[in-house]
Amino acid sequence: MRLTPRVATLLAVAALPLALTACSSGSSADTGGASTKPAKAKDLNAGLATGTQLKKALAPASVFPAGFTSEADGASDSGGQFLSPSARSTAKPDCTRLESTSWIQVTGFKGGVSFAQNDYVNHDKTEEVAQEIDAFQGTTASAVLKQLQTVAAECAAFTDTDAHAKVKLTGKATAGLGDEAYTMTLTSGAWENGSTLIAARSGNSVITVLSTAGTDDGAATAKKVTTQILGNLKGLKTT
Repeated sequence: MRLTPRVATLLAVAALPLALTACSSGSSADTGGASTKPAKAKDLNAGLATGTQLKKALAPASVFPAGFTSEADGASDSGGQFLSPSARSTAKPDCTRLESTSWIQVTGFKGGVSFAQNDYVNHDKTEEVAQEIDAFQGTTASAVLKQLQTVAAECAAFTDTDAHAKVKLTGKATAGLGDEAYTMTLTSGAWENGSTLIAARSGNSVITVLSTAGTDDGAATAKKVTTQILGNLKGLKTT
């Protein structure tokens, strides 16, 4: 399993001087002496959690199977600033992204305007559980979940990058997790165990979990971690 923590590029906001244009002596007469102020732009990030806040909603170490420890190079977040939203790529999905952390990118969306993620592995690094939360503007979170159904159909069979083995993917809508959820299971005759990927939406946030832990294709652990994050998000204060 490849670790591909999302790298946040935070843009510094530069203060721009306001250019003042001198008014002619007749300008007040033309406008009746009234001054107009430009309408304040709507803050599309209002109510969204920052990466710093989302980090607090990630499942704690106690939720993961015994013997699992966090990977230092698998942890990342967008901090206290919001990222610029990016348009979704309409290219054919790269199905091999489903083998990695940050697998949300297989949908064509690079991620939210804020995010937090980390990754846990067992002592010999043969099993892995990764978690990520992305916050999106507007209705994008719903679009991400919808796109996953398209991905599941297009990636029903593909070749993995490590063993060059044939991988079978099955996907289904999953009730009882957040506002909506979708689960994908990846299996291969060349693997000792398959992997379970769960995406769950809670408002404007999308939780993505990957698990290969256990003998059930990682299903039980994936659901446990997702459920924990959903509970944490409910108690998260964004203001």
